Amino acid sequence: MNRHYLLHTGFYLLLLTGCATDPAQRHLSSNEAIQAESYMQQGQHKRAANLYETLSKSKPDHRDQFNLLAIDAFIKSGDIQAAQSHADAINPATLSAEQRNKLNLLYAQISLSNGEAEQALNKLSITQPYNLTPTDKIIFYQSLAFAYSLTGNLLQSVQARIQLDPLLESDQQRNENNTVILNTLNLLPPQALINNQPAAPDILGGWMSLTRLLKTANQNKDSTEFQTSLNEWKRLYPDHPANSDFLQSTLKGPTHSFKLPTAIALLLPESGRFAQAAQAIKKGFMAAYHQPESSFQAPIRSYDSTMDSSVNLYHRAISEGAELVIGPLSKDNIQSLALSTELTIPVLALNHIPNLAKDNLFQFGLSPIDEARQIASKASRDGNKKALLLTPKTNQGRRIADYLTEYWQGTAGTLLEAQSYNTKANDFSEPIKDLLNLGESKYRFNRLKRLLGINIQYTERRRQDVDAIFLSASAKKARSIYPQLQFYRATRLPVYATANIYSGQANPALDIDLNNITFCDIPWLFSDAYSGELSQESLRSTWQHLPSRYLKLIALGIDSFNVIPHLGHLDSKPYPGATGTLSINNENRITRQLVCAKFTDGIPKLQDFSIEPVKTDNQNIFYSDTYAQ
Repeated sequence: MNRHYLLHTGFYLLLLTGCATDPAQRHLSSNEAIQAESYMQQGQHKRAANLYETLSKSKPDHRDQFNLLAIDAFIKSGDIQAAQSHADAINPATLSAEQRNKLNLLYAQISLSNGEAEQALNKLSITQPYNLTPTDKIIFYQSLAFAYSLTGNLLQSVQARIQLDPLLESDQQRNENNTVILNTLNLLPPQALINNQPAAPDILGGWMSLTRLLKTANQNKDSTEFQTSLNEWKRLYPDHPANSDFLQSTLKGPTHSFKLPTAIALLLPESGRFAQAAQAIKKGFMAAYHQPESSFQAPIRSYDSTMDSSVNLYHRAISEGAELVIGPLSKDNIQSLALSTELTIPVLALNHIPNLAKDNLFQFGLSPIDEARQIASKASRDGNKKALLLTPKTNQGRRIADYLTEYWQGTAGTLLEAQSYNTKANDFSEPIKDLLNLGESKYRFNRLKRLLGINIQYTERRRQDVDAIFLSASAKKARSIYPQLQFYRATRLPVYATANIYSGQANPALDIDLNNITFCDIPWLFSDAYSGELSQESLRSTWQHLPSRYLKLIALGIDSFNVIPHLGHLDSKPYPGATGTLSINNENRITRQLVCAKFTDGIPKLQDFSIEPVKTDNQNIFYSDTYAQ
């Protein structure tokens, strides 16, 4: 995980006790000290830091204490370099035990501000929380939780938040902490929750059990089965922190207070590995923004998400008038923003993290979940019942295999066999033969030959109990895989592929090898499905110099602007967009209804698609109600 996301602002936005006065400060009574404390209470941290720095020089008997206060104020002001410089200037040998504890805690915050989670954990490991003030104890456990989260130790992060809970003074503070606990555990795979769960009535065990229960509930939280399971959880964990009003509000799902914004902040990277993807999104976004027929206009301010943490940029955008933030783009940035601070204005994140739900967080991306759901539905509607699955041997390939399996079984389909292939290979014969059970055919032939003792003619026979094949492959790989499937006598089996099989630009000379493969993709790629001033052809000059793998992100950019006036009611009124007909689910994820096509003469032709024009604010879009599921 990138280590440069959780900077100091995240801590102090979550320090739920405000700027309480340190008891160690009370004996430092002077007009200047009182004034510095007043600056801290007013949030004027830089002025307080400068005054504490002056006091450290003018009052040598209290130099160390004033320096510690100055470091604290510099951190809160955002001047981490000054905080580091003052901390390095302190001689730990001159400090009391309590002051050394405080210095270690300050160093931990500085390290986390620089994204150095391991160094922060080293400092926190030698900090004794029982020697800290109540305010600093909260900072300690918050810092510990952030550091563990950054290093990927999510269970340890949750343990730190469990220890934080009794230190918090209000129900709102505890509810916010509890929400972060659930969101963090939601990021763990179900098997990890099962394998690591302590027995009841352990508090961590209760959180893990509740997380699993909520994961499996999905939209059936009113079912008798779920209520029975929930009552059993309450019996096992009667004194659990979640067993309160918090649980009831959680069952209602995330909420938002969406209103049409008067100013928008765009958080996208301008350098690094996601820069070109961000450029494509921004091109689409600005193309939609500049449409003269648009009924919605608001000032746009862009922020480079590589220059600061997502938390810092979010609050900077708010301070500069933003009422909606669009972005971040990377999953790391989305996760750190969601787990680091309360979202006081809505965020339209341009990616998706499964099982991450938070008030005022909307997630919108080209998720393979939508593709898997719809290609499985399409295969089922075509009358297929038994299928094979071939996916890449990658983390993404495994996730797609899981999605396809889940949705195919949800249609009452049966998955007979699943195989994966090496994406660096060109010869896919082994996984294909295993998929088609050709090895068993060869085994039967050899056995018969031994029994008869004579030479007999052999023709490989694939399995005959299958109706269709699901394939996840890029266009380049599919052009090798599909002919090999046909070579091994799968010529009559329909193949249903994920959207990455099509680059978005017709290439009949090469894609003739993909004839008869069906896939589901975004309407923007098809002139029959999406037309007008923002169509693919109309925006050719915008995208023609981009690498083809970023083409579909133009459509994501278009929709990330056009969907803004519709965000408040997508649950009841879907919006026909460039990336699909858009709705919203109970996790505030924007889901996409795609269109399906089949390669014919090397060109994808729409399937199951009756053209119905829909007039929107700024273009005519064509979509099909007949494809709704």
